[in-house]
Amino acid sequence: MKAYLLVDVDDLLDYAADSKVDLQELAVAIRANAIMVAGLIESTLLRAIAFASWSAENARLPKETVAIFQNAGYETFDITEPARANQCLQAEFFPPEHTPLSWLIMATRRNDLLGLLPQINFSANSRIRLWGSDEAALDFGSLHDRIVVQRLDSLVGIQKIKNVAVYIDFENISISLNEQGYVVNLDHLIDRMVSQAQAHGQLVKTAAYAPWGQRGALPPLVDSGGREVADDAPSRLMKSNIDPVFHLPGKQSADIRIARDVLADADYPESGDVIILATGDRDFNDVINTLLQKRKTVVVWGVRGSTGRLLQEHPSLRLDYIDDFTDMRTHQSLSVVETEHDTESFIPSQWSSVIIQYFRLSAANPQMTITVDDLIAQLNDVGDVISRERGQDLVSQASSLGILAEQAAPGAIGLNFQHPVVDKTLLIVNRLVRRVANTLATRNWEYVNYGFLLKGIAMERDLDRPGMNDSDQWRSHWIDCLVRERVLQRELVPHRHNPDDLVPVICLPETREPLPMSQPEAEPVNIDISAQRWKGVPPHQMYENDSDVARMVARIVISVQQFTSFRNFAWCPLGSLHKRLREHDGGMAFQNAVEYLLVNEMVSVNEYANPRSDYNTKGIELNEANPFVAALLAERDEFVRVLLAMYRNNDGITHEAVALQLNSAWDVGLWLSIMRSENVLNPLPGRTDHFSLFRTHHTVKLVANDDVDEIQEATS
Repeated sequence: MKAYLLVDVDDLLDYAADSKVDLQELAVAIRANAIMVAGLIESTLLRAIAFASWSAENARLPKETVAIFQNAGYETFDITEPARANQCLQAEFFPPEHTPLSWLIMATRRNDLLGLLPQINFSANSRIRLWGSDEAALDFGSLHDRIVVQRLDSLVGIQKIKNVAVYIDFENISISLNEQGYVVNLDHLIDRMVSQAQAHGQLVKTAAYAPWGQRGALPPLVDSGGREVADDAPSRLMKSNIDPVFHLPGKQSADIRIARDVLADADYPESGDVIILATGDRDFNDVINTLLQKRKTVVVWGVRGSTGRLLQEHPSLRLDYIDDFTDMRTHQSLSVVETEHDTESFIPSQWSSVIIQYFRLSAANPQMTITVDDLIAQLNDVGDVISRERGQDLVSQASSLGILAEQAAPGAIGLNFQHPVVDKTLLIVNRLVRRVANTLATRNWEYVNYGFLLKGIAMERDLDRPGMNDSDQWRSHWIDCLVRERVLQRELVPHRHNPDDLVPVICLPETREPLPMSQPEAEPVNIDISAQRWKGVPPHQMYENDSDVARMVARIVISVQQFTSFRNFAWCPLGSLHKRLREHDGGMAFQNAVEYLLVNEMVSVNEYANPRSDYNTKGIELNEANPFVAALLAERDEFVRVLLAMYRNNDGITHEAVALQLNSAWDVGLWLSIMRSENVLNPLPGRTDHFSLFRTHHTVKLVANDDVDEIQEATS
């Protein structure tokens, strides 16, 4: 059985241009579909014929057209007289004596060519396919039951893929969803909008218009875990190839920007065939009519109850409702549990603003009953929201989340201290404010260097929770939050070594109200913690107060003495010292130890001329005349002498062996650790808890009065 495929090339060129389909792909796809439809086991059983006026001067036929069809497996038949195309085809391929055909497929939209069919001799079970027309215009008589008519774009592999452009009036959509009681889940909204748009074709442009970065201009945006992500919205949109386009807050600003972009893009050849406008604003009615005049398919995405009547009743557009295809959740469906995800980074959000500003109100008048209106006015005053409407949205959702709780008095609200967001926010703000206040008070500074503050916050052990205090970026987010909420103040001051260079510093606002960042039932937080309570307390007694600080005091004294004596320096760089001892600093131990040393006049901290730099360096200088320092150095010397004696007797140096040489009052583990940090002792490879003594170490020689060489000779 042999099948025939006749392809009208002139008509196919028109179809390819109209449908924006590549001619070569179209030719290959038609032949492949013909083989499949006819059920041929070999492609050679199909005789594919591409007919056109090949030899005549035909400007419509590009020079490469012949090669395209021949390379795709077609015979090219020249129609010398286009008006007699039927007769030419019949005479060449279907003469009166030809074998009856079982399969004939014609690809053409020209009804005059269909007159060829009654002239062909078909077998009793023959089948005919007409690809290109919606319906046959001729009466085929007895052939009528054998003919199947199909559109070309219904064939496998050549369906036209339309270009789709999406313009999202995000400010309008988010406000409309919120007004209808829905939580604006940004992740879910992005995912469903992209999927819905892709159902119309290939996305060539997707843009979302809103006053991005204008805090409080949009209703609260949350992720799938209930975390507020308004500040992160532009980056989340870009990850889904949605361009976040900024406009100033306000309906008029958004309408003008979107209308301008839509109409400008529509004039480009590669613009969208399908234009999707996500908005409920009736002011886009004129834009839609202009697009329809340009033969664009227009789809509008609106929100039920917030879509203009002109859009709902427009006869020439398709209206889909976002709340239908997104499965958005309502405010009432939010739960406290969903806001607590330990694996997520706990960064500032609009909920932080609600909590902090509630306390600002409470601190200003502890006896005042705070109402919803009071809190909204406060949020608006500090710029957390741009209008009362947005403030109402924020407070409403905070209540839905359980952050705020209704009180007995009408309209009164309070904080839910058991809520995880409230608990974490209070803890973070308390520690950051206390850190700044303590540093300013203790060091008598006017401000704290930004980098110094970041390092200090990193040592706050209470903040070591999942998703908290894990990077300088996290700490910067919270410092910026407190500056924005006017709890802290950021200033730019001239660099001390280069006045032309301004550096950021943090201080407390001069008119800052007291901000009690704790629950009312708890003891008031004393933000003026001072090292004065340690004055006169010997290092050994410090173990009873804070063993970590006591151990760090010993480490600092020994390390500074070794550094200065070996290098013949009066001071040791404070930054280098901290870096060297950081592995032993579990939080605030180093800072507290330095404060202990300062208050007991065991050290002094000053700016020193650095011989290796043009700038001064902050350093720490040891006061070896201080009795506390002398006592620690005496312990160091005694410990080293024990090590020398064990070395002289060829005794193995282990924790247990050293402990036998000393009384029980010694912290052997600490001193072994110090000796290892200072390279006096080195671990023996492959032998756990065994150490070798660095016999020519500077400190060892110092303690042994430089007689290490004699000791070595005596033992050899």
